[in-house]
Amino acid sequence: MSRNEPQSAITSHDDVGVLLTQPRRYRAFKAAFLLGGGDRLNARLAGLARPAPDADVVDIGCGPGDLARVLARRAGRVTGVDPAPQMVDYATARCRDLPNCRFERGSAQSLPLPDASADLVTCTFAMHHIPAAHRADAVAQMFRVLRPGGRLLLADTYPTDPLRSTAVRVMARFAAHRTHDTGHGDDHGDPMADIDIRRYRAMLEDTGFEDVEFVVVRPATGVLSATKPQAAPERT
Repeated sequence: MSRNEPQSAITSHDDVGVLLTQPRRYRAFKAAFLLGGGDRLNARLAGLARPAPDADVVDIGCGPGDLARVLARRAGRVTGVDPAPQMVDYATARCRDLPNCRFERGSAQSLPLPDASADLVTCTFAMHHIPAAHRADAVAQMFRVLRPGGRLLLADTYPTDPLRSTAVRVMARFAAHRTHDTGHGDDHGDPMADIDIRRYRAMLEDTGFEDVEFVVVRPATGVLSATKPQAAPERT
């Protein structure tokens, strides 16, 4: 790409998935989709995550760092991970006032973090951007970096009204096209099924997670939480 050539706001890579590369546009779109309820949603997600005051937290697919900021005010240390360098740079700049919050580049399926280094892992509105063939790897990485007894929180859009449902179908089909997953999943290409976070329940349990629970929070978000057992079996 030449220096004068415009860069797309959304790019894709076969191994990493969809990359959102324009954080300001992303935040503006998300604010419009959530009807200005983004701050309330992040507060609710942080409340469900329940980080301890001294917890080490990892926010995967952190994007512009909105949830990471909220978590950093409740936890000991927060590390945001995102595959797009534009998001990492933007989030870092926005969180300079929070010394316990840092960001680094990495993919969910190959986390640049040590084993058993986190008490809480969150991944919100990001799983559907990962190619379907790599989502089990991403869950395995989340399990790996959690300490025994650590918690996982996954969230994605769960529209409950026709207008949001239509918008989500369009976006999900676009994401599926970008990750080359159209029509190749277990749900025969149904875009609503692809963003339904409940589809990962069996994957979490197969990986070794326990106490898997699903709840819906406003606005329009489904949340799946789980716990790594205190005496977790070794993963091969």
